[in-house]
Amino acid sequence: VQLVESGGELVQPGDSLKLSCVVSGRPLSTFVMGWFRQAPGKGREFVSSISRPGGTIEYAASVKGRFTISRDNAENMLYLQMTNLKPDDTAVYYCAAREGTIVHVDANQYTIWGQGTQVTVSS
Repeated sequence: VQLVESGGELVQPGDSLKLSCVVSGRPLSTFVMGWFRQAPGKGREFVSSISRPGGTIEYAASVKGRFTISRDNAENMLYLQMTNLKPDDTAVYYCAAREGTIVHVDANQYTIWGQGTQVTVSS
């Protein structure tokens, strides 16, 4: 199984950005998916996660109301729509997959990771 993120770039505060993650090797529908991020000098932080059919979603308090996670199982794609971006959102963003049905917020529960995509929010 391989996860490949894309969409990260340098944006200004207040801008919007959409990240994508393509899953190959197994159907996306077999995984609970999550987005995590890691800022320089900090640990990996939970951003959002979504159940296999997409009906259960979790968000970190810091992004709730600004970020939206979604998935297209038919296309094997996971997305993160980010709006009203802030400098504190600057980080490498990772998509991650786990088997099972529980929508975890703990990164240790995810066993498959992408390589990450850099998001920089700066004026």
